Amino acid sequence: MNVWGNRLKLSIFGESHGPAIGIVIDGLPSGEAMDEAMTAREMARRAPGKSDLSTARNEPDEVKVLSGIHGGKTTGAPICAVICNTDARPRDYDAKLRPGHADWTALIKFGGYADLRGGGHFSGRLTAPLVYAGSLAKQVLSRRGVEICAKIASIGRISDASGMPCALPGKQPAKESAETFLAALANDFPASRQSAEAMKEEIRAARKQGDSVGGIVEGVIYGLRGGIGEPFFGSLESSAASLLFAVPAVKGVEFGRGFGLAAMRGSDANDAIYAENGVIASRTNNNGGILGGIANGMPVLTRVAFKPTPSIALPQESVDTESHTGTTLRLSGRHDPCVVPRAVPVVEACLALCALDGLLQAAGI
Repeated sequence: MNVWGNRLKLSIFGESHGPAIGIVIDGLPSGEAMDEAMTAREMARRAPGKSDLSTARNEPDEVKVLSGIHGGKTTGAPICAVICNTDARPRDYDAKLRPGHADWTALIKFGGYADLRGGGHFSGRLTAPLVYAGSLAKQVLSRRGVEICAKIASIGRISDASGMPCALPGKQPAKESAETFLAALANDFPASRQSAEAMKEEIRAARKQGDSVGGIVEGVIYGLRGGIGEPFFGSLESSAASLLFAVPAVKGVEFGRGFGLAAMRGSDANDAIYAENGVIASRTNNNGGILGGIANGMPVLTRVAFKPTPSIALPQESVDTESHTGTTLRLSGRHDPCVVPRAVPVVEACLALCALDGLLQAAGI
């Protein structure tokens, strides 16, 4: 069943080239003020058609709320939000399976009845309602001292050496530090100035060759108090990873130094713990703010790997689903040469929803 969450429940509906997509959000506390302008800014960060680095599909991604918000505040009822598809072009797709997409598995799963145009229900287009839900979660969290931000860590072979403010040893950065960092990245290409131009050229080079490129997004939750999360199957890592892995093109998720810990000695990997003015903290944050599946009060740091966009202009070996014979696929249509820049607000949305779900569960709401 297409439902995520414990106290906060999400269900996404729609298809890439159908009339609309949307989301049902259940479990948000009543009486929470929701700023439409803030939501519009978040939606614009993910929206397509803004530059030569993204798809030419032009969707305004305006959200129509059908229930759950009245007079600018949550009512306690499930929130149903719909986003119309205004620039769909289903004619761009035929009966050929696209390598790297879910066309093949959807064919097996649903016996040939799934709408595969543009990926259908498996398309990255479905992350738009996820960003809407994340914008609501961010507003609830901000009033509770929790902030979320993310940036591009790498595009193809180009890596960004600059770290998040949380990479600094010692205390958790002040809220102002997170806000300043987020403001610096709140543009059409959320990467540091040192690496942005080289990353853009990496994307343009792939597009020029009819190819695509992937990358890594680094995200942080600031201000999440210790004790959030449950042991074993209810761990904070499990919750975040389950939502992040639901995002199309995500193939890897790690927390803290992640796989890098495997090459370290325990003496280096362990985060030394100290107390100051009655507050316990750690000198480093190699474990990404989570131990035993439970937040320890340090910033929660995650890195999310996105594969290269599977839609490419180069010829590919494929199968025609109508004749069940081999064929060569040459894709036309409008596709991102790299999904990573537009995926940054999606990662933020996932982390915000995970953090809010954990807070609501801890509060017993």
